[in-house]
Amino acid sequence: MFSLKRFSILFLMALILVSTAVTQSRDMTIEESYLQESMELMIIRETARSTTREQKLIAIEFMSEAIGRGSTNDEIRQTLDFLSREGRRSVARENNRVVNNFPDIRRQSARLLGQMGTEEARLSLIEVLQYENEPMVLQEAIKALGDIGMNDNNETVIHIAWVMNRFSNLNPDNLMALATIDAFEKIARRSNGLNSPEAVRCLVMISEGQYITPVRDRARQLLAELRTFGM
Repeated sequence: MFSLKRFSILFLMALILVSTAVTQSRDMTIEESYLQESMELMIIRETARSTTREQKLIAIEFMSEAIGRGSTNDEIRQTLDFLSREGRRSVARENNRVVNNFPDIRRQSARLLGQMGTEEARLSLIEVLQYENEPMVLQEAIKALGDIGMNDNNETVIHIAWVMNRFSNLNPDNLMALATIDAFEKIARRSNGLNSPEAVRCLVMISEGQYITPVRDRARQLLAELRTFGM
């Protein structure tokens, strides 16, 4: 059934499209630009908080477009944070069945947080590592943290190493190991090295663990590269 809320969202979407078409032929004033952004953010917020996966995917698409334009508005980050928690820290149930567990939505939210690249986005991703249990979501969060590259007090690499240790003991995952190696490499190059015994131990574990040969070789190569930093 076509709900009133869905109609309202689509109506607002149409308003944005009309507004965009009208202003293409002239420069927008600051006030017009602010109003358009405010309306876009409202649509994103309400669509993300709908109950269906399809509407959440629409919100993801809108946020991807906004971030692609260079937006780092914290309301977008807060919405991505909200979506990254659904089914894990924020659980909705009907008849004792979880109805908001959408790992693909959480995965895409992690990817977009990485594209935002802010300190607040990094902190949201750290929370994903702490509470997530789906490997594909964790892989994306690790990649995103590598893309951001921030590692104050080794907080980022310590959390990544913790996730890798947990999964290596229970269920070694080659894709997660590769994501970890790549993230450590990006962070090391941004910071001129990795001053973290947790990261080194993690790489040694991968290089000696039950992973395919190319993954173990990548870990050994990065360990060798880390020795050259600061020389």
